[in-house]
This record gives sequence, C-alpha cells and structure tokens, in this order.
Amino acid sequence: MTDSTRARLLVDSQCSLGEGATWCAASGRFWWTDIEGKALWRYDPRDGKSASFPMPERLACFSPCADARFLLLGLASRLAFYEIATGEIETITEVEPDLPTRLNDGRCDREGRFVFGTKHDVEDAQPVGGFYRLNGDLSLERLPLGACAISNSIGFSPDGATMYYCDSPTRQIRVCDYPSFARDRVFVELTDATGVPDGSIVDAQGGLWNAQWGGARVVCYAPDGRESARIDVPTAQPSCVAFGGPDFGTLYVTSARIGLDDRAVQSDTHAGGVFVAMPGVRGVAEAVFAGKA
Repeated sequence: MTDSTRARLLVDSQCSLGEGATWCAASGRFWWTDIEGKALWRYDPRDGKSASFPMPERLACFSPCADARFLLLGLASRLAFYEIATGEIETITEVEPDLPTRLNDGRCDREGRFVFGTKHDVEDAQPVGGFYRLNGDLSLERLPLGACAISNSIGFSPDGATMYYCDSPTRQIRVCDYPSFARDRVFVELTDATGVPDGSIVDAQGGLWNAQWGGARVVCYAPDGRESARIDVPTAQPSCVAFGGPDFGTLYVTSARIGLDDRAVQSDTHAGGVFVAMPGVRGVAEAVFAGKA
C-alpha cells in the first residue's frame, strides 16, 4: 500500500463526534462539526491554523450559502442561518418537533437545495425519522425515501441525476434516480465483520467515497457498486469525507472518539481528529445552498 492510500493526521481536534466534512471553495477552507461538542470547526490550509466556534445546540450538518457570509446550519432541532462574522443565528424552521429525533447527515444537491435526514436520538435507534429537502424558497418537504434510524451517506452524482443515501444500521447504501426518487435500490451492502456506512462524497468520475464507522477505512465504490479503492485511516471511527484543496485532490476525513472506552482512547490517541489522503482522483465543487443569496 502506498502513502497515497493511507490517511495521515492533519488536525488533532479530539472531537467527540466529528462530522459534516465540508470544503468551502469560496474561502479555501475546510469546515466540520463536533456534534456532541456543540462546536463548528474550521481549518485553513494556507497557514495551517484551526479554530472552533460554539453552537447553541448540537450542530449535525451544514452548508455554505450562495452569500458567502452565511452558513446554513442543520442544528439538532432546527434549520438556521449563521452569519460567520458575527455568530448571529436566524432560525428557519424546526424539524420533527414531535419526535425524539435530531438532524444528522446533510448535503446540497447540484441545484443548491439542502437534502438531509434525521436520527432517532436514543441508544437503540429505530426507523422513526426521515429524509427532507429545504428548497431555495425555504419551503421544507419530506422525501419519499421511507423511515430511517440514522440517516447518512447523502451524496449526488456529478450530473445530479443520481442520489445516494443510507440508514446506517442496515449496513446498506441505497441509490435512486433524482429528483424523481424512482428505481430506489440497494447500491452496496457491507458484509464484512466491521464497519457501518457513514458520510459520503462523490468524485468527478462518479465514484462514491464512504467513511465506514468502526472499520478504520474509507472505501470508494464505482457507479456500478464495485469497490474500486480503499484508504486506511489510523483511527477506529472515521465519520465523513470531503474533497478539497485548489484542485479538489485532497480527501479530508473527520472522525470521532464517542463510544470508545479509556483503553481504546489510549491506543487510538488521535480519535476525533481530521485526517487527509491523496487518493489520486479529484472531487468536484459541491453546490452551495441557494436560499441565502
């Protein structure tokens, strides 16, 4: 195995639950969230400095906006706009207020609409949540993708005509036509002893790169579902991925230390950090949320 297929530590952030890997092309910075730490993180590759910003509640997912002064936040209970310079938060709408759920994974489709899912917020999660889309006019709609326990792996093909998603406990990544949601079917099923599908990103050739929680790896699947590449990550719980850098050739990987006992943390010393790899392929510029312009 070459160094290009091994991830290395970039930021020893020691997040409890690092997630939401996002490259902002407008600012040239990498962003992520520590969900349980209630913090938004930022790394600037130009000076190697990182910083974190407190959130009023758990931040599960987010997206840059067309107006680069703002982020769209997927907080535990609600969607909101966040003004980066001031920290001011403007609530858009609550999500599933009558259910014991919180927001989880989310990513913009190629038209700049924010697609996200929820998570049953208990230890033994059951499929009671769902998948949603926040449109540019700020209307919210539930998508016809069935109930989920822990939404993850939301991503879109480069042409925007295919959507990927999963309910992590099933260990299946699904795929459907988009935006019709027709031909909803299993794309990949994990059958080995370790790892469940977590966050994903799609590269310029249509390969789906998936962080596999508990498996210490990121796996790429070709559009036909065959495994085409694998990156070893030196931590047990990689959680989400994003392509970034000037040429989108750097793969950023977030991770988590939640659920690891003291002995595991002693051996997995960089759990919760951000890792990077150079997989030899490039990503694409992800869409920003069109609703704040």
